[in-house]
Amino acid sequence: MTFKNFSTLVADTLPHIQELMPWDVQALQQEKPQTLLIDIREQAEFDAAHIAGSLLVPRGILESACDWGYADTVPALATARDQPVVLVCRSGNRTALAALTLQQMGFTAVYSMKTGVRGWNDYELPLFDANHQAVDIELADALLNPPLRPEQMPPKKAAG
Repeated sequence: MTFKNFSTLVADTLPHIQELMPWDVQALQQEKPQTLLIDIREQAEFDAAHIAGSLLVPRGILESACDWGYADTVPALATARDQPVVLVCRSGNRTALAALTLQQMGFTAVYSMKTGVRGWNDYELPLFDANHQAVDIELADALLNPPLRPEQMPPKKAAG
């Protein structure tokens, strides 16, 4: 069996999903006000900086959140199979995988926001914290681009 890494999984998914750039998301929201914006990051990420009007549904509970009969069921999402649903994460990778999953669950107009919240911030679109206060663009940039720790780097290959 051949194993895939995260970037390969995402790359393999992209031909099967629809992606939107941040400005396209804004246009879709204006054209179709019933568009649901779902942020699939973790609570701490969402609290630090999120798009106004987005609904937090962490990736770990996404499947049960969009189906009836679970403690995680989110009615707004469970009833959205025939309305536009835009998934948001930090960079657009987690949402690519999640978009494919929602398509398999019967969502007919699901999109992954390419570039994620980082791209939203790069285009100087507003982000808000848990207290509904605007997040400074530079602060958001630092929050959305944390440095890698040494133990997160790939191991060095042995010479020889």
